[in-house]
Amino acid sequence: MNAEASQEHYEDKVTAGPGGAMTDDVGVVTGDLTVATARRPDGLADVRVQYTGAEEWYTLTGGPRAVPPGGLRAFHDAVLAAVRAGGAAEVPR
Repeated sequence: MNAEASQEHYEDKVTAGPGGAMTDDVGVVTGDLTVATARRPDGLADVRVQYTGAEEWYTLTGGPRAVPPGGLRAFHDAVLAAVRAGGAAEVPR
């Protein structure tokens, strides 16, 4: 894997749906969030969330996950959809 692929990263703002998103660090987070999905050098993807404008990042429960055949962008879009849906959203399987 080349160095560029290991640094693939997507970040978007989203409003969590009812019930928010579940984190390993602080439990459920709600409201306006920033979601970051990054490919690690081992090919897995980490997903982190933060309250938009805050400094602290939290690990979205359920990760890291293998990047699916559709690629990191599609995976990140699935994470965004899960967080928008709420219900203590976790990293999609």
